[in-house]
Formats: sequence, C-alpha cells, structure tokens
Amino acid sequence: MTEEDRAVFTGIVEAQQAGQPCALATVIATQGSTPRKNGAKMLVRPEGLVGTVGGGCGEAQVIEAAQEVMASGLPRIVQVDLTDDPLAWTGSVCGGLLRVFVEPVLPPRQ
Repeated sequence: MTEEDRAVFTGIVEAQQAGQPCALATVIATQGSTPRKNGAKMLVRPEGLVGTVGGGCGEAQVIEAAQEVMASGLPRIVQVDLTDDPLAWTGSVCGGLLRVFVEPVLPPRQ
C-alpha cells in the first residue's frame, strides 16, 4: 500500500468519525497516455481532497461528480477525456481516457 493510499483510507476513517459524507474516486480503466493508472484513488471531503486521479480539468470533472455522489448517495462512473485538441484552452492533452468510479462513503446511520 502506498503512502497516498494510506492517507486516503485515513481520511475515510476521519470522515466517518466526524459524521461527514465523502466520496471515493478510483481509476478503474485507462486507455492511451494518462497521468494516473488503475487503482489511483482520491478522497473528496467537504474540507478538501486527499490523493489525486490526475489533476487539472479532468480531476475537476471528477470532483464535481463526487459532490453529486455525496448529495445523492448514488455511485457513478465518470469518463475523463484527455484527448483535447492541442490548441484547446483546457490543457488536458495527455492523449488518453480515464474511467473513474466515484462512490459515496456516507457516515454510519445512528
């Protein structure tokens, strides 16, 4: 287990103890050149992030989905397209695709 994974799991425990909802994003598939590979994790908590699934605009897309997942309690898969035109303003040009599973980690029911 990497230090980053350990920090993500510690963040989950802390969120559970604080009664806070959070969302766990895990890269489940990649195609082409991507900044992170299968198994990379990021925890989205109300006060911030732990870990990363790649950074930039693609990660912003995953964070937005995580906010929705925390609110709805329903998991989803996000496809992040990093094949933008090299002249595009987004700067998301790695050349690949990421599929990220975003799941809610809700506080225990009392």
